[in-house]
Amino acid sequence: MTDLRAYLRPIGLADPSRMVMRRGAELLVRAMRQYLRGRVLDIGCGLKAKRFLVDDKVTSYVGLDHEASLHDRSQVDLVGTAYAIPQPDASFDGIVCTAVLEHLEEPKAALRESLRVLKPGGHAIYTVPLYWHLHEEPRDFYRYTRHGLRYLFTQAGYEPVEIVPASGFWITFGSEWNYYLCGLPLGPLRFVARALVALNNLAFYGLDRLDRRFNPRSEIFTWMYLVVARRPAS
Repeated sequence: MTDLRAYLRPIGLADPSRMVMRRGAELLVRAMRQYLRGRVLDIGCGLKAKRFLVDDKVTSYVGLDHEASLHDRSQVDLVGTAYAIPQPDASFDGIVCTAVLEHLEEPKAALRESLRVLKPGGHAIYTVPLYWHLHEEPRDFYRYTRHGLRYLFTQAGYEPVEIVPASGFWITFGSEWNYYLCGLPLGPLRFVARALVALNNLAFYGLDRLDRRFNPRSEIFTWMYLVVARRPAS
C-alpha cells in the first residue's frame, strides 16, 4: 500500500533534496499505480525506499544493487549490476530504476539488460536528470534531454510511452541553491543555511507549481525526466 509519508520521513524540511524527493515521489506514485503490477525489480535500489510508493497490485518488490554501492545495502535482495542482472529472461512484470542511468558508462547496454529480464508487454519506469550538479564522482557521466531519452530507449528495444518533465524552473533553481548553501563553509553559522533551506523548500515548491500552471515553457528547465517505456509484446 502506498505510504508517501514513510518514504519522505527521513527527508526533513531542512534537507536540500526535499523538493526534488517530494516531487519525484509524486510522479513515481502516479506512474507506479498506472503501470506496475506483479513482480517488480528495483535496479540500484539502495535502501529500497520506493517500496513505500507501490500499491497492492505489486505482489513482490525485489531490490538489486552492486557490491561497491555507496549506499546502505541492508535491504538488497539481489547483488548484481545494471549490466548483469542475476535473473532469467522475462522474470519481472515491471522495472523501476531511479537516478542510475547517468552513472553508467554504457546506458544502452544497461537498458538492454533490463529489457531482457522484463516480460513482453511489461513496463519500465526510469528517472533521469537534465539539470543537476556533479555527484557520486567520478561515476557521473551523462545528462539527458527528452529527445536523447526517446532515441536511447528506442535504440535499446523499448517503446517509449511517456517522457514527463518533473519540474519547472523554480524547483530546479531552488534545489541547486539549497545544495550551494549547504556546501558553504559557515562553521557555527550553518544553522542559518539550514533555516534558509527550510524556507526555500516551502517557497520554491509553491512557486514551481504556480509557474508551471501558467507558463508551460518553464518545464524546459526541469531537473529530471520520468520515463515510462514498454517492452514490445511480440
